[in-house]
Amino acid sequence: MVWDEFRFIFLKKSVGGCQTGEMKIEKILNNNVVLTLNENSQETVVMGRGIAFQKKVGQDIDTGKIEKTFIPEGQEVMDNLLNLYRDIDPDILEIATNVIKYAQGVLRIKLSNHIYLTLPDHLSYAISRTKEGLDIKNPLTWEIKRFYKVEYEIGKKATELVEKELAVQLPDSEAASIALHIVNARQDDSNLGVTIRMTELVQDILNIVHFFYGQTFDEESFQYTRFITHLQYFARRLLNQERRESDDDFLYEQIQKKYQKAFKCTERINDYLKKVEQTSLTKDEQLYLAIHIQRVTTED
Repeated sequence: MVWDEFRFIFLKKSVGGCQTGEMKIEKILNNNVVLTLNENSQETVVMGRGIAFQKKVGQDIDTGKIEKTFIPEGQEVMDNLLNLYRDIDPDILEIATNVIKYAQGVLRIKLSNHIYLTLPDHLSYAISRTKEGLDIKNPLTWEIKRFYKVEYEIGKKATELVEKELAVQLPDSEAASIALHIVNARQDDSNLGVTIRMTELVQDILNIVHFFYGQTFDEESFQYTRFITHLQYFARRLLNQERRESDDDFLYEQIQKKYQKAFKCTERINDYLKKVEQTSLTKDEQLYLAIHIQRVTTED
């Protein structure tokens, strides 16, 4: 199922005067997901652990159990959403919900509501493949381990939970795949393809810097971490076409003179972007890349 094309309105427990305490169960998808109508008679999906346990259609929804509320935009989206929650094992839904809660606790942020849809779907497919003896490797596992260390550890916790609850041992690369979903949800972006391409771009730029200078980096250092973070935001802005250009030619010229080798390295990066992305670095991007390259290649 391709969730990139899906759009949802995410609601709090009370929106626009709609009191969720007045919501009644219209349809039970499983113990954790029900369909209801809001005050505008819009079909609304409400999620929460045990929200439908020992409940019947027509009964009130327990507001204390509501964790997420979605209003899918369009009947096709609603139909696909309902099919997803009908078809997925409730145990997998519960595992996915627990992983999301754990991730938000570790990261201390709220993840995009899309992960409540994409992660259960992914886990269900991964578990089915594993049971069938199919091990599809994630080609970005190595990069994900390096660039998204915390998210990768969360992915490992998720695979451990699947093994504990369902007695299914997912392959190691699944921790990386789960981590990508979390990274994507941190960016509040429904397009997982952008996150994957962003990871590839970061690795390719690192390779250019590595070969240009002929040196390896201390991956535990502060400057390396800052450089990776800068590259991640740069790559996402580039792929989402959210780039800006300033007119600070003075600073650009100063950096060009002061960090000549680093600036030459950015020209190699520019050549690469012209070839694979059909775009060029802006002056601002070249300027800040040169500063980060200088720092990461000259740190003690």
